[in-house]
Parts: sequence; C-alpha cells; structure tokens
Amino acid sequence: MDTEYKYPFPDFLPLVSPPQKKDSNRTYCFAFKDREMLLINDDTDIRVPSMEEIGQIAFSSVRTQYLGELNDISCYSMELDTRNADSIFEEPSAGFRFTPLMELTGLIEEPLAMLAGKAVHIMEWDRNSLFCGRCGSATSFKEDERAKQCSDCGFVSFPKISPAIIVLIEKEDKVLLARSAHFRPGLYSIIAGFVEPGESIEQAVVREVREEVGVSIKNLRYFGSQPWPYPDSLMIGFTAEFAEGEIEVDGVEIEDAAWFGMDEIPFVPETTSISGHLIRDFIKRHS
Repeated sequence: MDTEYKYPFPDFLPLVSPPQKKDSNRTYCFAFKDREMLLINDDTDIRVPSMEEIGQIAFSSVRTQYLGELNDISCYSMELDTRNADSIFEEPSAGFRFTPLMELTGLIEEPLAMLAGKAVHIMEWDRNSLFCGRCGSATSFKEDERAKQCSDCGFVSFPKISPAIIVLIEKEDKVLLARSAHFRPGLYSIIAGFVEPGESIEQAVVREVREEVGVSIKNLRYFGSQPWPYPDSLMIGFTAEFAEGEIEVDGVEIEDAAWFGMDEIPFVPETTSISGHLIRDFIKRHS
C-alpha cells in the first residue's frame, strides 16, 4: 500500500451533541442546495461559512445536523430551503457561490473538503429517514449515538453506508481500464461495483470483474479505503493480477475495456479519489 495514501480527519472529533464551551461562536456550516455546497466568495478568499454567516444570507434551513468538533470549532451540516435560491444566487454582489461536492478540493482546505462529504452524507440520511421504515411513524435523533429512533415502535436506524469495491488489475506491465457509457468522452477507469448481500468483499471483487470484463484474477491484495459520499458509499480498494480469460465487456455497465501500458493511460484521476491513488501507485511501481 502506498504510504502516502491517507484520508484522515486528523483533528475532527465526531459527536452527536455540542459540548459546553466558553467560545460557542466558532462554527463551520456545510450548507447544501441539493449536492452543491454554499461557500463564501469574498474579494480575497473562498471559504466555508459560519452558522452566523448563513443566518445573514437570505436562506432558511429545512433541517440542521450537528457533526462534531474540528480543532474546537463546531461543525454542522444543513439542508437549505432553496425555493428562492435561484433569484438570490443570480445577484452578483451576493458574495457566495454554490459548488458541486466533487469540485471542492483545491478551493478549500483538504480536511474541510473531506468533512463536506461526511456532512452531505448525514444531511441526506436525515432527510431520507424522517419516518420509520418499519411502521411509518415519525423518527427523532437519539441523544447517545448517531441514530434515529421511531416514536411509536422504537425501531432504531443508523446512517446507511453502502460498501463498494474498486480494483486495479495488472497484467505484467499493463493495467486493465474500462469505460462506462455515462463517462465523459475518452475517460477510462478501473473496475468498481457494490457488494451484494451475503457475499464477502473479496467475493464481490471477483464477481464484479468477471461480470463487467469477463476475466479471472489472482493475488488479490487490500490497498486502502475511502469514504465516498456519492451518495453513501465506503469504497474499498484492492490490487489484483490477471489470471486468465479474454476481455469481454457486459455491454450494460461497461462499453469498452482494454489493457493499457504505463504511457498509454488516457486519464489519471486526482489523488482525492482512491482510483487516482491506485493508478499512481501502479505508475510508480512500473517507472
């Protein structure tokens, strides 16, 4: 595993209730319109707003969730009431902008960009679990853990996390890359897919590879993992070696796949994604 591959929240303490402290005014508010985050855009900087600054903008919140403490700064996620958002956003002097979640890296500090993924995950879980999945009654946050409890039958639910695998497959000095029909033109990446009920993570890797590109693999090795809030995944990365078979795409999820030499790789993702780390690790080992 590449020792530089890390996705830490180095100074973030996840909590379900704000602690008592003298200075309660220092806050971050990760506020979203759909999956676009509100950023303050002033003359010299682009930054995450505070709760106070959100209150000064002509938005109201649908609901707010407390996340925890980052360097003793209280962090919140918020779903904005966007019924008047378009008219407000069009004002050139508004001093803010909405930015898609995947474009935050490079605009704000890395820990804040990563924490934005947690924020949108919790926000959407809150929105999607207003009512009990068992009896349909209203739910409310528990005070002692990140969970919701039904007001009627008492059923407790937790934030949904969907495990997914991603694997880089090597054949001597080449890597198997594939493209989905929904990728932008010319984009290829490594194989990924969701873990199904009743199977191990390793079984999911073998199945997804066989289903999507028709080959068998061997020497499966764990590489690392990454929270992937699109919408609620945990991406678990592996490397593997080609064992046998001819590439045969499924024509549904994958429209093309091929072996690429190190100098033939058409696109290398940024290191904000685990696919980028896997491909860069392959290039480093074959340079």
